[in-house]
Amino acid sequence: MPKPRNILFIMFDQLRQDYLSCYGHPHLHTPNIDRLASRGVRFTRAYIQSPICGSSRMSTYTGRYVHSHGASWNGIPLKVGEMTLGDHLRKLGMGAWLVGKTHMRADAEGMERLGLEPDSLIGARVAECGFDVFERDDGMLPEGPDGSYDPDGARRYNDYLREAGYDSDNPWHDFANSALDAEGNVLSGWFLKNAVHPANIDERDSETPYLTRRGMEFIEQAQAPWLCHLSYIKPHWPYIVPAPYHEMYGPNHVPPPVRSQAEYDTAHPVLRAFMDTKIGRSFSKPEVRNAVIPAYMGLIKQCDDQMGALFDWLERTGRMQDTMIVLTSDHGDFLGDHWMGEKTFFHDTSTRVPLIIYDPSEEADATRGMVCDALVESIDLAPTFVEVAGGDVPGHILEGESLLPILHGQATDTRRDFVICEYDYSGSPIAKLLNTSVRDAVMFMVADRDWKLIHCEGGHRPILFDLRNDPQELVDLGDSADHAGIIAAMYDKLFAWARRPAQRTTRSEAQLIEMRGKSGRRGIVLGVYDENDTDLELTIRYRGRKARDWRSVKGG
Repeated sequence: MPKPRNILFIMFDQLRQDYLSCYGHPHLHTPNIDRLASRGVRFTRAYIQSPICGSSRMSTYTGRYVHSHGASWNGIPLKVGEMTLGDHLRKLGMGAWLVGKTHMRADAEGMERLGLEPDSLIGARVAECGFDVFERDDGMLPEGPDGSYDPDGARRYNDYLREAGYDSDNPWHDFANSALDAEGNVLSGWFLKNAVHPANIDERDSETPYLTRRGMEFIEQAQAPWLCHLSYIKPHWPYIVPAPYHEMYGPNHVPPPVRSQAEYDTAHPVLRAFMDTKIGRSFSKPEVRNAVIPAYMGLIKQCDDQMGALFDWLERTGRMQDTMIVLTSDHGDFLGDHWMGEKTFFHDTSTRVPLIIYDPSEEADATRGMVCDALVESIDLAPTFVEVAGGDVPGHILEGESLLPILHGQATDTRRDFVICEYDYSGSPIAKLLNTSVRDAVMFMVADRDWKLIHCEGGHRPILFDLRNDPQELVDLGDSADHAGIIAAMYDKLFAWARRPAQRTTRSEAQLIEMRGKSGRRGIVLGVYDENDTDLELTIRYRGRKARDWRSVKGG
């Protein structure tokens, strides 16, 4: 097979790793995603860099930690100067196109300061996270008394629905994400009790099949080489799915929650605050889990069926032979585990995501179907894509490492011995609940194969989990005197990470090495007492020179 000329970068939103059959789910069978895994490498220890959509994605798109790029929560713009996938790949002759979600918020103030017009080519790329846009669909158009969370959400999709006959000012809500009762009343998907009903939409017109078709339409007209970021909205909430997926699973398929009463009763104060949110209390109720999780499973089953349609089409059109396929998620979903809903904490339920990479090249033949337990981070995808495009990884900018050596059987592990995840909750209601300052409302996770330490600013003790003996992360050892040495060692790793020169992005390592001593060959002579104490070559411009004696000239 030829080397890949193209990259299909598939990202699902809020897809848990353990809700795919190739990762061990006992009831939810995902044969099409499993088929991709059988032809590529499935990574079991792939970690995101922040447990929330926006900042997680910005790390993936920049190849940099949240601490480096600064877009630390939803709605916080990515700085106008940050380089993204598109910037790196276009220099190498590969286009970078978006079909779906980015959760990107443009740095409008920075663009205005630099005179970047939003409707210019450069301005549009900066505003769209470095991508050229085939279709952007961040997938949500919620509406409240103060307006809409994202007025541009689902814009083209809503137009599509109206053209198809779904008559509403917001068909995204009224049809794609709501059910209907016998009297024609809309049963909003925002209310968890309605997750048991089918969405009031023809399955073909729902969000996941729609984006699959849009992805195919892009590929059909694209000129190679290209990267297509096919970024799905589901299985992210609202938790509601069209027929027949709404009735494929029931309460008998819902696994018991991973939690214990002792875990709640003795919870660290910051963790306890996350448990006590409205969504945490809600997902602690059996009736909520029994309604929501079957719908969540149905959404994933629909995603897998669409992967089958997409992969079959790629085979028929010959694209499977020249396209690398990467499938992952931006974070997981607690679904009631650890007394929480949503994703905004550091248990593996949220931070450990599926990652499957299929490389069509001959070099990858030896690793087809391989399962890899290397410590991998989402920031590794950007350098991998740069290498696929034929470039050298700019390590002074991209903080991850290419996975091609693993994909090609040249390595079995990454160079790192720990992973990092960060969360800035300063703009969330949790900070108000804890009465935490903006400065202190940040947390860091450092984990290796054996231990996970969570550091919370504000003078709190750490949280520590023994991943080997307590893989479900139920027992917090952060106040255990017996584990003081482990805690110190994990803090050493966190401090080593914090000391990296992440902002030194304008000079590469090679350039810095070349600069060493260069000033000495350009006339800078420091610490030399006598001209004969150094090389003649370096001081030749300062020897044997004559000048008029102006000291004796009166009046200048």
